[in-house]
Amino acid sequence: MLQSFNRIFTSGNKSDDQVSNDFEDVIQLTVDQIVPNEFQPRTQFDDDKIKELAQTLQTHGMIQPIVVRKKDGEQYEVIAGERRLRAAKLLGWEKISAIIRNMSDTETASVALIENIQREELSVIEEAKAYAQLIKMHSLTQEALAQRLGKSQSTVANRLRLLTLPEEIQYSLIEKKITERHARALMKLKEEAIQLKFYKEIIEKQLNVRETEELINDFLTKGEAKKKVRSRSKFISKDIRIATNTIRRSLKMISDTGIKVESKEEELDDYYQITIRVKKNQSKPKK
Repeated sequence: MLQSFNRIFTSGNKSDDQVSNDFEDVIQLTVDQIVPNEFQPRTQFDDDKIKELAQTLQTHGMIQPIVVRKKDGEQYEVIAGERRLRAAKLLGWEKISAIIRNMSDTETASVALIENIQREELSVIEEAKAYAQLIKMHSLTQEALAQRLGKSQSTVANRLRLLTLPEEIQYSLIEKKITERHARALMKLKEEAIQLKFYKEIIEKQLNVRETEELINDFLTKGEAKKKVRSRSKFISKDIRIATNTIRRSLKMISDTGIKVESKEEELDDYYQITIRVKKNQSKPKK
């Protein structure tokens, strides 16, 4: 995986042989020397999964060493394998097999992100934040990132859009209280306060995705109807009223001269219509 990362995300100055030679021998480090990765995208670790992994380590031993880099003093930072480290600590191991790599902050962060993206347990928000970090660190477009990860551009774009949601809703996604489809329905609502209002209703009523979509679509449909009515009323009051009053005054002035004028006013869907009829044969006013 690390060699694959170097081929995909580094500048390409290293050959595969050079990448392989970056690895040092497997050594034994005390678990107390190793600190978590500060760039770790995963915010939630499933305790049951860690226990399962610990059972595997106890039965089969450490088949794949963790990868670390040197930090200050005698400390090492995990680059890849934090779950294995947690499982080893759970078993009470004093030492763990490790490979030391010389990596920059950018390389360390990228490896941690890629390793976690490839795991099924990563939440959609954690995955989205990982995408955002990779795009920033490597100056990539969404399309370029999608190609390098072997994912569709729409998948990357949809994940990143989730980061526009309020923090409370994002945390709920991490906690798996709602699904990604719930979140996508909420994104149809533009105002944060309204998103939070409907989110709380989803939680309180335990609405499924279909019920959520129907609720939000109904709200948006009614909202658009009210918006049209308000817009039309506002347009008539501010713009058309001035025009119609001017026309009415003009018609009265013409009528006062003795010329017979008929008018009809109609409010249609797209416009306000005034029909004026002036008779051709006008009787002369009496002197």
